[in-house]
Amino acid sequence: MAYERFGPAVFHLALRGVGGVADAEDVTQATFVAAWLGREGFDATRGSLLGWLLGIARRKVVDQIRASARDDRIADSVRRMAAPARDGAADAPPDRIVDRLVLADEMARLPGEQRRVLELAFYDDLTHPQIAALTGLPLGTVKSHLRRGMARLRSRWEVDGATSGARAAGTPGAR
Repeated sequence: MAYERFGPAVFHLALRGVGGVADAEDVTQATFVAAWLGREGFDATRGSLLGWLLGIARRKVVDQIRASARDDRIADSVRRMAAPARDGAADAPPDRIVDRLVLADEMARLPGEQRRVLELAFYDDLTHPQIAALTGLPLGTVKSHLRRGMARLRSRWEVDGATSGARAAGTPGAR
């Protein structure tokens, strides 16, 4: 009932905040899940149900924007590390070579379907819907594979102590 009544307003706010339909749908779903899980926190004396839902949606929009920015930074880093060798690659700094080896090792450890989705996103620069169409996987599964794969790569990157000087704090190229 609440979704049918207030879903369009929440979706509109989410779409204005994140800009993409798929992300807005994710934010809308996350908003109603959070509302359901936190339903004891709603107090009609403090405001309307719509106002409460829109407040949750605003927080979910911010979370989505932050997650997208973080994923974009990691994707850029992985693309740079995975770039094919070019002229002068023999002159590449040793830490860059180590980064590529770490990336290749961690990619090889991912489950096959998850690795395929990451490869299509990074190497072929395909969008989530394009990957879903190509692989026949549902869009939500593609997003889940990307999110889990990125989390695993991020975890490995942090555990290895960020070997590359370009990722060290205060160094040019750091994000």
